[in-house]
Amino acid sequence: MRRLGFYPKLAATGIRKNGNTYGPYLLTCICMIMMSYLMRYLGANPVIAGIKGGRSVQEMLGMGNGVFIIFSLIFLFYTNSFLIRRRKREFGLYNILGMGKWNLARILVWECILTTAVSLLGGLLLGILFSKASEMLLIHMLGGQITLAFSVDGLAAFRTTVLFLVIFALILLNNLRQIRMSNPIGLLHGTAEGEKPPKGNLLLAILGVVLLAGAYYIAVTIENPVSALMYFFAAVLMVILGTYLIFISGSVVLCRWLKKWKCYYYKPNHFISVSSMLYRMKRNGAGLASICILSTMVLVMISSSGCLYIGKENILRRQYPRDMQLAVWDGEEEHLDLLQSISEEYMQRHGFTMKDAWRYRYLSVAALADGDRLAFQRAGVSASSLSDVSDLRNLLVIPLSDYNCVTGKDETLSEGEILIGVNRGQEYPYETMKIGNLDTWKVKKTVPQPFDNKVASYEINTTYFLIVPDMDSVYQVEKEEKKVYGDYASDVRGYFGFNVDCSDEQQIKIEEGISLAISKKWMDMDIAYSTECIADDRSYFFGTFSGLFALGIILGSVFILAMILIMYYKQITEGYEDQSRFEVMQKVGMTKREIRRSINSQMLTVFILPPAMAGLHLTFAFPFLSKILMLFGLSDQSFLIRIAVGCFGVFTVFYILVYLFTSRAYYRIVSGN
Repeated sequence: MRRLGFYPKLAATGIRKNGNTYGPYLLTCICMIMMSYLMRYLGANPVIAGIKGGRSVQEMLGMGNGVFIIFSLIFLFYTNSFLIRRRKREFGLYNILGMGKWNLARILVWECILTTAVSLLGGLLLGILFSKASEMLLIHMLGGQITLAFSVDGLAAFRTTVLFLVIFALILLNNLRQIRMSNPIGLLHGTAEGEKPPKGNLLLAILGVVLLAGAYYIAVTIENPVSALMYFFAAVLMVILGTYLIFISGSVVLCRWLKKWKCYYYKPNHFISVSSMLYRMKRNGAGLASICILSTMVLVMISSSGCLYIGKENILRRQYPRDMQLAVWDGEEEHLDLLQSISEEYMQRHGFTMKDAWRYRYLSVAALADGDRLAFQRAGVSASSLSDVSDLRNLLVIPLSDYNCVTGKDETLSEGEILIGVNRGQEYPYETMKIGNLDTWKVKKTVPQPFDNKVASYEINTTYFLIVPDMDSVYQVEKEEKKVYGDYASDVRGYFGFNVDCSDEQQIKIEEGISLAISKKWMDMDIAYSTECIADDRSYFFGTFSGLFALGIILGSVFILAMILIMYYKQITEGYEDQSRFEVMQKVGMTKREIRRSINSQMLTVFILPPAMAGLHLTFAFPFLSKILMLFGLSDQSFLIRIAVGCFGVFTVFYILVYLFTSRAYYRIVSGN
């Protein structure tokens, strides 16, 4: 019995005596288990599912759960490598004193059992404790009714437990493998082994710069949002690889250059810091690159998802410029008049006031652009394969009378003249336009984008608003498209919209009532129509963006936690490695003040690089982000800039606090305190 208790006691003692390394690791495991439970709890919560838009949030959390599992496995393996390196010397001593590898394996098994038990117990308890608060926060984001009922999701707890039992078992197997393949001398010197990234050289550093420059060039030259989405992942891989090469190899090259710069190098502070960095960068560049990549991921996720969540009402309003939107699909003037009169009659009968009403007719088509010529079918390309998105143009053809009515202007056009508006504030660069085989139109002038609707709000492609002299010109374009697409061609539509002062529930009832009234009037008439209201789409819209924002916060928190732990372990590991060197420096006359100044110079130089590089990545990622957010209907670049700058400012302050905390740990170790 005494023998059975020996190994658990030895394992517990080892964990307790190495508390400065095991403590943060256990805290990280607890936090990740807590977040895993929360994601599963919210993803299956029936209260959230019952709220409009709640299903969208749960779909987002389900997608993010896969990313979370992969990251948890990689990150916990990475951080555990610091722990096993710190324990190797202790295990080597046990080995020399007579313990075999089987005995060491039993210690590792018991350590794994203890850390797993503490992590699972703490993580699940905290997850259950904070589950109600997270549920209430998410319900508030969705605009739902908060309830006080408390519940525990047993299935979420079970799945979380199984997931992390598998992860901890894999980590244990990896640790056992290292012990089995080592020898006593190797274990005694295990703390000095360090990481083994590729040696730094100029060619790898140049390759890293080239990869980053290529990714930056793609980001700043991309014009089309669809192209931005297609190239985004390639650019991300280039940035990740380039960052690692620069930190691993380029940082070594930089330190060597500083060493050759005599007026800088031969000063007490810089002499020690540059020498230490030169030695350290060969082994720890990968860690700094990881901090940089994690920082960039946090900034990109929080700023982009935050923009969508904060600007969700403006994005929705671009699709719904009026609370009620009705359309007749044949564009006949008398049918549009009838649609309007039915709506006005219903509103009067039920005591509602119609405000800001407008109406217009339009034709929405897509064509391929070749200079000032637009074709519905490019020579040698089938009508169904309009795949070259950079040349694709959306056309909204509007008669002049309707344009003047909507905008309140009094424009005039002669025969053969058009006005043109381009989305995203662009200018039309030509003086003429020819569509298919129609006569060439002369562009009288470029006008501002006249209005938003569902067709124009998603700025996937460049949209041309063509204001033509009359409806006959609109029908000419329609006939030209029908020659190519036949029954699949677009039809002229009539639009009528208005605002109303009432709650979302009343708006939905009004939309349903008007739709019913129209169906009764047109029961025997073959007229296609549609009715929509902003309130009906708001819940789904807000649910999607709230889900993205919640996912951004959860994954961002995980990445921040990973960044903190990497910084802490870097400082701890390097502190023990540098301890003997600074002891020698003190013996030859270096004061503690000089040691502190040298440490500050060294640490500041090293740890200022990741946030600086992350800020550079975010700056060049901005064109990518702005184009991709256009796919969601967000085109306000100044708004995105403000959010991104604010996120970077908050993150920088947080990073400095983490740096100050971890640098104190490093100083305490090297100074012998």
